[in-house]
Amino acid sequence: MSLTIAKIIKSNSHVDYVGRVIDTLDVSDPPHSDDYGFAQFVTLAVESSRVIGVIYNTLLFNPEYGNFGPRLSPRPDLAILSPDYLNEQGVLVGVLLLGWQDEAGKLHHGVPRRVIPVGCEVVRMDDAAMHEFHKGAHGRLQLHYYSQIILHAGTLGIPLIEAIIEQLEPHTTTEERQRLCVLKKSLVWQRTLGGRL
Repeated sequence: MSLTIAKIIKSNSHVDYVGRVIDTLDVSDPPHSDDYGFAQFVTLAVESSRVIGVIYNTLLFNPEYGNFGPRLSPRPDLAILSPDYLNEQGVLVGVLLLGWQDEAGKLHHGVPRRVIPVGCEVVRMDDAAMHEFHKGAHGRLQLHYYSQIILHAGTLGIPLIEAIIEQLEPHTTTEERQRLCVLKKSLVWQRTLGGRL
């Protein structure tokens, strides 16, 4: 079952987008916080293809902070008199694009050529589709977007890769687990070295 969790509101770069999580003013049954957590894979439909990304950051948006002036109406009345006022607070998610699925259904890791339009729906990717995205032509595990994450996710890059490995590990072969173990050791080394610089 596909679940829309956010809508794109802006971009920071060609691969780094920001979505606003939909809430009770948008739909009667909004997504839960588990649906848009760190390292959650998502899809974005762009024309006849599907772009694949991962949530790598979360920001709370609260324009009311610091506004200590008097209120003309009590908060319960604002829902009736000015419902858009309550909707200004929200949760923003950073979505890092990792690949795409073309019209023929083939999955690719890398920088998508398409630009994601404002208002595009961010849909939660289920576990089966997420694992399928990580299989290469011969069904072997692939993480060809590794350098994209390290380059664009900043200080959250290494924790993001670790969280992705944690999701993939239970569904891998013994050989793939050994490869992931080597990658995890490399990440620990990078984190240790980065902490000393």
